[in-house]
This record gives sequence, C-alpha cells and structure tokens, in this order.
Amino acid sequence: MANWEGVSEFVAVAESTSFTVAAAKLSTSVAQVSRRVAALEERLAVKLLHRTTRKVTLSEAGQIYFQQCKHLVEGLEVAELAVTQMQATPKGLVKVTAPVTYGEQHLAPLINQFLARYPQVNIDLNLTNQQLDLLEAGMDLAVRLGRLSDSSMIAKRLAARQLYVCASKNYLERHGEPHSLSELAHHQCLVGSVGHWRFQENGREKSIRVTGRLKCNSGNALLDAAKQGLGLVQLPDYYVQDALKSGELIEVLSLYRDDQEGIWALFPKNRNLSPKVRLLVDFLAEALAQ
Repeated sequence: MANWEGVSEFVAVAESTSFTVAAAKLSTSVAQVSRRVAALEERLAVKLLHRTTRKVTLSEAGQIYFQQCKHLVEGLEVAELAVTQMQATPKGLVKVTAPVTYGEQHLAPLINQFLARYPQVNIDLNLTNQQLDLLEAGMDLAVRLGRLSDSSMIAKRLAARQLYVCASKNYLERHGEPHSLSELAHHQCLVGSVGHWRFQENGREKSIRVTGRLKCNSGNALLDAAKQGLGLVQLPDYYVQDALKSGELIEVLSLYRDDQEGIWALFPKNRNLSPKVRLLVDFLAEALAQ
C-alpha cells in the first residue's frame, strides 16, 4: 500500500489544479493533501507539480504520471462503488444545492419524504441563487433550472418548467392587452435579474429586452407586484399557476410562449454517483414527474 499513498491526492490536484479543491473533493485538509503529494514526490525523486501562490501546474514528469495514474484511481472508485452498491440500505451524507424559491416550494418537501423513507441518510441542503462550484463547495448534487452552461457536469433531466407572461385584470383594463411582441415596449414590465424575456415567434426563439418601474431578483416579489396591477410579468409555472387558475392573473401573448425548459440534476463528470446520491436523484425525478 505504500506505493499507493499520495496517488489519489496527486490525481485530485492534477484534475482541479488546486490543492483547496482537491482537499474538498477528498474530504480532507489542504495540509494533508500537500503532505501526501510531497511524500509521493520524495519517494519518486521527481517534481510532479510546480506550485506558485497563484496556480498549480504539472511538470513534464507530472503529466506523464497523471496520464497513467488517473485510470488507476478511476478503477479504484469503480471498484469501491461496486462494493458499496451491495449494501441494501443507503447511508451517509448527501450535500445538495438548489435555488431558493424552487427549493423551498418543491425540493424541500420531497427531500423530507426521502429522509423519512431512508433513516440512515443525512442531507445537507444549501438553498442559494448563486451557482456554486460543486467541486470547490464539496457538493454531491445541484438542482439547476432552465438552460445549462456548464459542460463539465453530467446532467439528468428531472422535470420541466414553462414560462408564462401574465398580468392582473386590473392592469389589462387600464393599459390594454398586448397581442404582439412589439407592443411590450409600450407596457410596464416587471423585470427580474435578467433584463430580457424569451419567446417563440415563427418557430424561432426570440429574446426581447423589457423595461419597467420595478426590477427585482425575487420571483415572489414580482408575482406580488403583478397581482397588484403594477405590470406584466414573465415567470415560471410554479410561481403563477395558482394565480392563473384562480383568475387573479391572466396569461397574455400565449401564441408566443417559449418552449419548456428543463429542471436538472447536475453532478461532476469525474465523480461516480454513490448509491445514496443515485437513489435521491431517481426519487426526485419520479416525484417531480408526477
């Protein structure tokens, strides 16, 4: 086993070019990773990494050693995963991050059901609208909404959401109902964190920049403003579906409604899903599909 010491730490540093990220991935300290990599370099009598205060890079020997060792580490992870999957009962901690409102309204109740069903699983749920770096934050899983931009992650579609443009009856009586996208320029639009709305026109996606008296990064605040007749709003279905059913809000521009967007579970490419994480992902997918 002496020949294996430091290899996992070196591969983790080489993949992330960061001792801090590698330590988070391995659930250990930066000092421990540094000591084991230094011991490995001493045993091999070769410099594997060039370290500066700003970055970590591979030496020529380090690049060769990394190409050979990364397959060994991946093989070990697969072997350990195969053994852990033999356990009948999932156990341990799962760290999850998700957006605040969607997490509060939809994920948290499902996660509570999951915890009741699997008493040996613990979940650390971090609700934030910031898109955390999963490796750096030590997260096992992220739930993301809409379009994905991070190609370094594996994504599994859990469900879908639909964007609606709507307003109160009072607002439409005072300002009229828009029937074309060009008319949005003459309306008060309640603007979110992104200053444009998305539509479909003649089979093509179209992005319209909107303006208005209120700009806010809270969907609930924009929903309340729309109910109070302050303007048009574009929000996902889980914000407005109850108000649309009750008639408190009325959908407009339905002919230009954009295609549905995905709701995704994301996890790092270089991290094999443990049984407890896979079980949680499958549970959420099944529950959200209903």
